Amino acid sequence: MKNVIYNRSNERKEGLPSFPTRIARRKFLLDLSALGAAAVLPEILLRAQTAATTAGRPNRIDTHHHFSAPGFIAAIAARKTNQRPLELWTPPKAIEDMDKGGVATAMVSTSEPSVWFGDNEAARKLARECNEFGARLIADHPGRFGMFSTVPLPDVDGCLREIEYSQDTLKADGVCLMTSYQGKYPGDPAFAPVMSELNRRKAVVFLHPVKAECCKDLQPEIGPAPIELGTDTTRAIASLIFTGTASRYPEIRFIFSHGGGTMPYLMTRFSNLAARPDIAQKLPKGLLYEVQKLYYDTASFYTPYPWPSLQKLVSASHILFGTDFPFFTAGEVAKGLSELRLTAGDLQAIERGNALELFPRLKNA
Repeated sequence: MKNVIYNRSNERKEGLPSFPTRIARRKFLLDLSALGAAAVLPEILLRAQTAATTAGRPNRIDTHHHFSAPGFIAAIAARKTNQRPLELWTPPKAIEDMDKGGVATAMVSTSEPSVWFGDNEAARKLARECNEFGARLIADHPGRFGMFSTVPLPDVDGCLREIEYSQDTLKADGVCLMTSYQGKYPGDPAFAPVMSELNRRKAVVFLHPVKAECCKDLQPEIGPAPIELGTDTTRAIASLIFTGTASRYPEIRFIFSHGGGTMPYLMTRFSNLAARPDIAQKLPKGLLYEVQKLYYDTASFYTPYPWPSLQKLVSASHILFGTDFPFFTAGEVAKGLSELRLTAGDLQAIERGNALELFPRLKNA
């Protein structure tokens, strides 16, 4: 028999303990206190408590939040990449959205197309500008920002130098890579020195999709962003896993944007590929182990349509709150997650707890 509660108009509501009299209600609360509220408090009350905490003080950690250094704005404006929100980005706009959406800290990253446009030296200079701009942003707003550093791939030597500088001197929280560079994906042998160094550092690596070289103009009436960004994310995941890169460099913590793109829907095909003997030998712990050790953010993945596939595939402990600001707002992502009927524990983990495991310094921010 389901428990009920009566409101002021005497309507029955299912799902809560019944309090037919004030005396019974008082006794219940006394018993609750004796037993320990955390152990028996109904889920709906935990959710209300979480909402109240968030309303009083921002506590979310946004792991997918873009920023734009002046040189990056100039580069994308000159190339007419049609990314006006990035060109208009400012620190006050970012903080305003964070405050409205209950975000305590945003981990900033340079969006696609990143900083390499055919000239290695120019890319190195622009990556350095982005990283020093991010470091100043962190210093100017204590506790509000962290940073995934920008690197000038496909220039491997320049990338290794910038990893060293950004991690050791600027103390960046992680590294941002694009899902592909000039048609090469993360598992390509050309990038092995980068992966080896990231593994040595036990780095957190955020992978953001790009509009792949192969497919920018396939459907000009649609444009590449709606389909190609999610698809290139899937290609990057496949590259890491099926080349054995993910298993060969187990100390890297990879975060993928947009819930893993189309990967959750393609697991049947992924499983068939993983069963091939030549592939299986590269996955000593199996396909699911490699997929489930990755992290995935909620950007563009916080609606009832894609969410069930991701939630079925990976634990809530590997899903991170991500907004894709300035293309989306923290408020709309938070609202979308609140409507997915997640448990209070899972919601707290996604919005904050999981990020604290990756970035423990934020516990004192």
